[in-house]
Amino acid sequence: MCNLYSLTKGQAAIVALVRAMRDRTGNLPAMPGIFADMLAPVVRTARDGVRELMLMRWGFPPPPNLGTRPVTNIRNVGSPYWQGWIADPRFRCLVPATSFCEYTDTTPKIPHWFALEAGRPLFAFAGIWRPWTGVRGTKKAPVEGEHRLFGFLTCEANDVVRPVHAKAMPVILTLPEEFETWLRAPAEEALALQRPLPNEALNVVMTGAKEDDGQGLGEVDAAPQLKLAFE
Repeated sequence: MCNLYSLTKGQAAIVALVRAMRDRTGNLPAMPGIFADMLAPVVRTARDGVRELMLMRWGFPPPPNLGTRPVTNIRNVGSPYWQGWIADPRFRCLVPATSFCEYTDTTPKIPHWFALEAGRPLFAFAGIWRPWTGVRGTKKAPVEGEHRLFGFLTCEANDVVRPVHAKAMPVILTLPEEFETWLRAPAEEALALQRPLPNEALNVVMTGAKEDDGQGLGEVDAAPQLKLAFE
């Protein structure tokens, strides 16, 4: 399960990659560590048909009778609950990123950061979003009111991710035509994108605790925030 990713490219680069015509994020800083329940940039098609970049909170409300813990990663798209959101292109979104983190199933857990290449170019996760009213955040800092919430799809892990996290990897889109398909196409065509990125297109760019220029976070940095995200 991916519960940590990074977005370190500038706002203009994000807008250009996804061909957004409207930017509602304000002054967007680099985000070297995006955890569950944090606000992050997401691309959606607005009601007026304009593609826009805006901030949403990471963590989709779970299906009924499955508790209250927000869902960050969505695998079972055959579920009627998820089909309802995926079927309507208005609720599909792109989640810009430059790398994502998975931890080994060991003691201690070792973080591995994955990116397209060492320079960490932009890509997008295939996501869905929805409006929701309620309380999010932590017990110490609750945020009450209207929220826009998102999660992104996962798929079978490829040979690069599998040695670290065998169960799954995020659905990664890199091409303009893939962005168009996910945001506009009928559900059956869009869901054909739920497949692993080719092995040669993904690399491990960092392993272990943070020692570089801030684009990676180590286990000590990540663990407390992940715990708080679902309090």
